[in-house]
Amino acid sequence: MRASLFLILICITISNAFDAIRDTFLKSAINSVGELGESKIKNVIRFVIRLLKKPQVWISFACSIVSLFFYLFVLSKAELNFAFSLDSMHYIFIAFSAKFFLKEKVGPKRWLGTAFVVVGIILVTLS
Repeated sequence: MRASLFLILICITISNAFDAIRDTFLKSAINSVGELGESKIKNVIRFVIRLLKKPQVWISFACSIVSLFFYLFVLSKAELNFAFSLDSMHYIFIAFSAKFFLKEKVGPKRWLGTAFVVVGIILVTLS
């Protein structure tokens, strides 16, 4: 049972890491393209085309696929309630990614919230 739990934790951590990488690359692509401007159909189409030319977008698609396969494996081994609760690790990875890779300001309240997520994940894992 413990080996199975460890494998589930490893797989969900990998899935969440790829989710965070995906989101970081998408945000990076959006930042490099700039703002949309007016929300006219023509502008939206141009914006999407510019985004699709960015390698970060395609890397994020690949990360989504990898994450999906790991999460599907987790769902095959664990109850949905348990797996979904552990999926909250994504918030932890995003906070660090935003701070260190995107150089965004992450305030004390956000770090406190992230700490509460960690406590919640520990409680779910121990239950």
